[in-house]
Amino acid sequence: MKEAKTTDILLLLVLGAIWGSSFFNIKIATYSFEPYTLALVRVIFAVLFLIIFSFFYRIKIKAFSKNWKIYALIGLCNISIPFSLIAVGTNKVDSYLAAILMSTTPLTGSILAHIFTKDEKITFYKSIGIIFGFVGILILFFDKLILNETNYIYALVIVAGSTFYSIAGILILKKMKNAGNLDVTTSTMIWALIFLIPIAFIFEEPFNSKPNLESVLSLIYLGSVATGFAWWLRFKILMRNGLVFQTQVTYLIPIFGVIFGVLILNEQITWKVFVSLIIIMTGIYIVKKNNK
Repeated sequence: MKEAKTTDILLLLVLGAIWGSSFFNIKIATYSFEPYTLALVRVIFAVLFLIIFSFFYRIKIKAFSKNWKIYALIGLCNISIPFSLIAVGTNKVDSYLAAILMSTTPLTGSILAHIFTKDEKITFYKSIGIIFGFVGILILFFDKLILNETNYIYALVIVAGSTFYSIAGILILKKMKNAGNLDVTTSTMIWALIFLIPIAFIFEEPFNSKPNLESVLSLIYLGSVATGFAWWLRFKILMRNGLVFQTQVTYLIPIFGVIFGVLILNEQITWKVFVSLIIIMTGIYIVKKNNK
């Protein structure tokens, strides 16, 4: 892959800003939409974007090919479950906290990769990074201003959502290593929609939602920009600069999440949050530096 230029760095910053902004938009959307309904409508907008994009670029959608079972499983683990869990958790905790907790995906991914793959074993330095990361999370749970007995369980729900992203990553690595990025994205998004439709109508009443304009705009943004467009941008960066460069967005998401949460939602932030963020980012850096 070619050396990153200023344009490439700017694209990475844009991707980090978009994904970082998704958390405060989820928070705003939860003011009017219940979690499963939020996830459903978000995926509907994303599917529309990706289908139009696939048609324009003549990308074959393989959602219902002979490999449909693995597309369905990845759609469930990579989209349906984490989108729902993030919406549930963000409804009760600050949006920037959700962004920080979701950034731990590389930590849980390293543990799962050690168990389920042959090439990504935990080394001494990786173990130090994992310990650093989880110490950072632990600090958050001792900050009673942002986490207490009324909402700490929702923080754990967000961490669970992060873990499902890691599970999906392992599935893609083992089952679809040579598949096209956009093929997988579009096909799994379609299956995520198939799963979310009955779930939303069984546990909630989507048609009885009474959204305000602010929540509707946030939800449209989440589906079309933070999901559909962001996945296309991720693919563009991946093709231009490779996987290692693209994964640096991991460091940008929580930073933008904190900035947007404080500036737009006036969320309260404490010194423990900054300490936690630094420690978690250090842990992720150590883990990623020692990944093959």
